[in-house]
Amino acid sequence: MTSGEGLNAYGAVTWGQFFVYQGFNDRVGWMHTSSGVDAVDEFLEEIHRDGGSLTYRYGAELRPVGISHVTFRYRTDAGLLASRTFTVYRTHHGPVIGEIGGKWVTIALMLRPVEALEQSFLRTKAGDFTSYMKIMALKANSSNNTVFADADGDIAYLHPQFIPRRDDRFDFTKPVNGADPSTDWKGVHELGEAPHVLNPPNGWIANTNNWPYSAAGPFSPKRADYPRYMDTAGETPRGLHAQLLLGRRRDFTPASLIAAAYDPYLTAFAKLIPTLIHAWDGETAGNPRKAKLAAHIAALRAWDDRWSLDSVATSLAVLWGDELWGEVEDEAKRAGTPIYAYMATGVSPSHKLETLALVSDRLTREFGSWRVPWGRINQFQRLDGALTPHFRDDAPSIPVGFTAGRWGSLAAFDGRPYHGSRRYYGTAGNSFVAVVEFGDRVRAWAVTAGGESGDPASPHFDDQARRYAAGDLREVYFYPDELTGHVERRYHPGA
Repeated sequence: MTSGEGLNAYGAVTWGQFFVYQGFNDRVGWMHTSSGVDAVDEFLEEIHRDGGSLTYRYGAELRPVGISHVTFRYRTDAGLLASRTFTVYRTHHGPVIGEIGGKWVTIALMLRPVEALEQSFLRTKAGDFTSYMKIMALKANSSNNTVFADADGDIAYLHPQFIPRRDDRFDFTKPVNGADPSTDWKGVHELGEAPHVLNPPNGWIANTNNWPYSAAGPFSPKRADYPRYMDTAGETPRGLHAQLLLGRRRDFTPASLIAAAYDPYLTAFAKLIPTLIHAWDGETAGNPRKAKLAAHIAALRAWDDRWSLDSVATSLAVLWGDELWGEVEDEAKRAGTPIYAYMATGVSPSHKLETLALVSDRLTREFGSWRVPWGRINQFQRLDGALTPHFRDDAPSIPVGFTAGRWGSLAAFDGRPYHGSRRYYGTAGNSFVAVVEFGDRVRAWAVTAGGESGDPASPHFDDQARRYAAGDLREVYFYPDELTGHVERRYHPGA
């Protein structure tokens, strides 16, 4: 995006936004990850009906329930305009959105649309850390962590800027008692009160949708210094993977940083697969299941916990992990145990082996053998520009080695079978990848899933697909002189 009036930014736009959501200009780079901060709360309201009036309990008083009407106009299938009016009830916490156990539920969340738009656009024109933070002072980001870098050599981790101040005695991940004034929001935290890091001695910052307490290795914010509601995500296998890679060296080049971004180690399986092997080792010798799974366990025992296209063990591990995850996710939530810990210690050895046997049977049934290389299963496919993706096993597709971020893959590609397909097709994970080097002139390399165009007839519909699968980032043409020889078409509004 170049305006000729101070805007010159490159990166990814998302959800129809007209600003660069994550990317860089010639001086500053910003990357956003999903935050685990709790910035949205629900309140259980005690409603009283007295004739035709509605009130709600707040401490020792009864307050009137706010009532308004909202009318939406819409076009019918016949092409005619119609309208529908809704009655909206609200307390001082926010609008009513539901009911639990006879109590109305209201919701409180950030409502700063103008400031959010200003902050999202103005940060693309920031020139250094100081100017970037002046824009963050709008406090209109409630959901994104920020990894920041600039040409002056500053690096930073920033937590979302809109964080309500609350009484940490209460568990705000669940609806709280709206009649108790102690549960009310008490303003918004100042920027310095949220987890943050600026120029740590280790020389790196990272975030992978995980908590902020490992953003800079040993120089990260300390969990004990902040309220519980500052994070609900916790640490993740991807976060652990990033720390392992970044903590080993200080001499990254653009090429070695790209290689690190596609490092194949799967930290979750490094801990989970030994529990599966231990389960098989403990199986009685006469059990038919032990003999049936002997070769599978041998393949997993010899595996180095790294994905690759020709790896049978990767296929076994991912399909086993996905199957087990789906079976026990709700159980882990009910037990209040992180799912990785629950899969490791909360699942019986017999259940782990039975799940592997189910995976083996499925592979044999669908592929003719359980010895299926990962590259035959995990595929990138883009058939058309439909909003709802659909896939076909008999249509061309591209093998992808990296896998879902939940298993620790930094290059994330979250796939699953669709509509009876045998193969996995990815629809989430890496969508825009960039490595940026600041200096007298900014240099960058990037790749986008598939291509820039949604038109199947365009050569740019899928011209980045193979680069995406291989981690082969393309050079970014940032300056006008770099566009020479690469411009296909010019357009001016009204021409």
